[in-house]
Order: sequence, then structure tokens, then C-alpha cells
Amino acid sequence: MLLRLLGKNGSQGGGCPSLLVSDCGTYVVQGWATDIPGVVEIPHLLLGFAEPDTFVGARMEDTGRGTFTLSGRPITELDTLAQLDLAEDETAVEVPKGERTFYGAALAR
Repeated sequence: MLLRLLGKNGSQGGGCPSLLVSDCGTYVVQGWATDIPGVVEIPHLLLGFAEPDTFVGARMEDTGRGTFTLSGRPITELDTLAQLDLAEDETAVEVPKGERTFYGAALAR
């Protein structure tokens, strides 16, 4: 899987939570590792790097402290991991890249 970096946000270290897009039509989300396999924690603002008219198609829960926990397929392939700049406390998951087709209805007057 080939990755392209869309943006980084969150820490002062080299890794930083990051959002990447794959050549498979998915997103790879690099975030802080949690105690749950396949779940990472990311800053809210990281989602702003999603490609236009798309969204991160994964289950997310707001932690109440400016971050989300996000579920996905753990990245374990060595060639894919080699493309990431993971800090010691980070891991990465692959999630669907959804297409946004509806932006809400206009207010009735």
C-alpha cells in the first residue's frame, strides 16, 4: 500500500498524529495508541485534512478533551509501517474513505 501524507497535528515530536491517503482508496490514521487493539486517539483538528468531499468513515467517540478515539484495521504490514513516522506511543489504522454527497438542507424561511 502506498501512502500520501495529507496533514499532521497534535504533538511537538516527529511522529505526530497524521492523516494519510492510500492508493487503495482508504485513509490511514496515525494516532496515539490506546489499550484497545485497532483503536487510536487523534486530535479533533486532524480530520480537517481529509480530501475535499470525503470523510473518515470510521466509528469515533469524543473523549471530551479535544480528541476522538477512532476504530480501524491495525496496520501491520512492514512496507506500510516503513512509510510512517511513528513515535513510541503511536500506532496506525486503516479506515474507509467515504464520499460526502449531502451537506445538509437549507433552512426553511
